Amino acid sequence: MGNNLTSRQQDYSQWYNDIVLKGGLADYSAVRGCMVIKPHGYALWENMQAVLDKMFKDTGHQNAYFPLFIPKSFLSKEAAHVEGFAKECAVVTHYRLKNDPNGGGVIVDPEAKLEEELIVRPTSETIIWSTYKNWIQSYRDLPLLINQWANVVRWEMRTRLFLRTAEFLWQEGHTAHATREEAIEETRRMLDIYATFAEEYMAMPVIKGVKTANERFAGAEDTYCIEALMQDGKALQAGTSHFLGQNFAKAFDVQFADKTNKMEYVWATSWGVSTRLVGALVMAHSDDEGLVLPPKLAPLQVVIVPIFSKDAAVREKINNIAAQMIATLKKQGIRVKYDDDDNTRPGFKFAEYELKGVPVRVTLGARDIENNVVEVARRDTKEKASYQLEGIEEKIVDLLADIQSNMYNKALKFRTENTVEVNTWDEFVRLLDEKPGFISAHWDGTGETEEKIKELTKATIRCIPLDSKKEEGKCILTGNPSTQRVLFARAY
Repeated sequence: MGNNLTSRQQDYSQWYNDIVLKGGLADYSAVRGCMVIKPHGYALWENMQAVLDKMFKDTGHQNAYFPLFIPKSFLSKEAAHVEGFAKECAVVTHYRLKNDPNGGGVIVDPEAKLEEELIVRPTSETIIWSTYKNWIQSYRDLPLLINQWANVVRWEMRTRLFLRTAEFLWQEGHTAHATREEAIEETRRMLDIYATFAEEYMAMPVIKGVKTANERFAGAEDTYCIEALMQDGKALQAGTSHFLGQNFAKAFDVQFADKTNKMEYVWATSWGVSTRLVGALVMAHSDDEGLVLPPKLAPLQVVIVPIFSKDAAVREKINNIAAQMIATLKKQGIRVKYDDDDNTRPGFKFAEYELKGVPVRVTLGARDIENNVVEVARRDTKEKASYQLEGIEEKIVDLLADIQSNMYNKALKFRTENTVEVNTWDEFVRLLDEKPGFISAHWDGTGETEEKIKELTKATIRCIPLDSKKEEGKCILTGNPSTQRVLFARAY
């Protein structure tokens, strides 16, 4: 292979790391468990961020920013919440360093101990709800629809670039409502936004569902999620939306006067997606030659590579044609680059842009322009074709749309072929090893059975699909009655 990547079949985990590192998305950091997001990876995240931010604002949400540090006492106020995050928290205990009198560099100043330790934000419910107490007094202050773009820290010992790191970037929405019904409606609305984003922009089909009690967000009454299937047959939770009930309002005494002047606790939601989506994009679409990026999110959608002649007049003509193409494409909002670097051979450029997942590559050579054509290569199928130079820009725009659609359909076909219904334990265990993917099966509804299945197989209930129909059956493990199928898979 030209890019020296491990193949998916040989070692999927190493293939993923190779893609992320050699594709220029991220690098390992000097800080254990953290990553450096490189320009190509950050541009991808910025494009995701821009689309999502508009979708949030179109539904009435505003951006704000809350502190990185959370007083330890805040986490104690909601019991399930603190239990859910206690083992992942980074704790700040001192506020000053000093020179070691023994010449050992800097040391923590023992006299600079904080009166109350601060937790580095693992999620912001507590700090935000302590603030909302001051912002909400009346029904006129509701709904309060706030989103925050931030970083969070959840201490991880086993890390993987983008998928699981001690620090990651995300957005977290936190909303307050006058009624239970409004809050549930908001929770479902944001789930739909995430699903739309995943399918229409990431070209990644997802299943919308609700988590079991064991898998709920700490402090939530219900957690909704979108689940995607990666090319190795493992599931990836790509986004969550939580109905928090009145738990945090009661913990922080956030009440409002309703229209009858009666004091009520507000109803809450929270929802978020993170840079994990970059990892999802890699695993859902990429191949053994490198990244395959959906055009709507690709940092660079089109690259034009000239094959220069020694003839100065021909060279100038190629440059002029490229300049005209770029001007026309940019007017249509296409992200395009002209790579006329003389120090790099065209073959090397082809391999580099293939590795980085650029959806469309246009080649301009002396023979092409003599015949008034250009060669166009698409990254998703690796097909090449010659197109007439006249009207080429419209052809490229259409091609980008076709690539976006084709990538989604390919991923959907893969998911369909790797989703099976199972009715017996033996078949369930066999398929987990022989044909990884989503398994639709009956479960008796108990947390004990759910944990036992996880212990025996490492498969978890990814969700109870929202579109699942009632169906009488028997739990695959216990044989106890079940009223609907749930979705199992091994997962990241």
